[in-house]
Amino acid sequence: MSRSVLVVTHSGRPEAVHAAQEAVAALESVGLTPVTEAELTEATELMMAIVLGGDGTILRAAELTRDRGIPLLGFNLGHVGFLAESEREHIDQAVRRVAAGQYEVEERGTIDVRIMRPGVPTAHEWALNDATVEKASRARMLEVVVEVDGRPLSSFGCDGVVMATSTGSTAHAFSAGGPVVWPDVDAMLLVPVSAHALFARPLVVGPSSVLAVEVLTRSVSEGVLSCDGRRTVELPLGTRIEVRRSAMPVRLARLSPAPFTDRLVSRFDLPVSGWRGRAPNGTGGPNDGPHRGGP
Repeated sequence: MSRSVLVVTHSGRPEAVHAAQEAVAALESVGLTPVTEAELTEATELMMAIVLGGDGTILRAAELTRDRGIPLLGFNLGHVGFLAESEREHIDQAVRRVAAGQYEVEERGTIDVRIMRPGVPTAHEWALNDATVEKASRARMLEVVVEVDGRPLSSFGCDGVVMATSTGSTAHAFSAGGPVVWPDVDAMLLVPVSAHALFARPLVVGPSSVLAVEVLTRSVSEGVLSCDGRRTVELPLGTRIEVRRSAMPVRLARLSPAPFTDRLVSRFDLPVSGWRGRAPNGTGGPNDGPHRGGP
């Protein structure tokens, strides 16, 4: 088994650079070989990638490693950081656990995106969080028709349409008013953004469904496809976008089995004071009194 670990960081942030230096030193101290992005080649064998930054940096690391099947261990240096497992101050401890194999691997579903533009060969993209069709002109409305499983559902003018994984439910889809979906739910979301329509509710569909958005030829604005907020494709009028579940997941390393509920509370700083929970006999909280702190 390879003992090399890819280190991915946000090079534009001094804090992230310092954290990367600390991670490199910690890896070397336990006999693991750090590999930088500049040193990464197709032939490089890796056991894991350590990522220091926010969710955007983790998404970039996923681009680098998805076809290798290695897990990503994220350290949150951003504001929300739903994909990250640990905080900045836990680097040394986490690296020791990695060296000892003391971690679990969680697979997160991704989506395949087919881009069919008039007169152009079909292009392909993918996303861990979401694929978003947005208007290219801020001053004009994008006219689209949405489809589920080969059947038209509704057409409307809007700012855009977000098609997301369960993992991406806390990203752009959440900002657009979509539901939070637990990451172990095998589903996809379709969330219209500022739609002018009677029926423009967020949808949750099963893993075998196919979502589609067509940019209507009558639209006064062309569109732009954004995958994970990182890769964009211009969408002329008449373009069709299809989104389906991908067979290739992204793998995340987990050091502890913390429930997703706790992650929501922590990342969004949700108020939970007063919670008591249930005692073994089902009549009261574990301390028989109000819970004053977080979970």
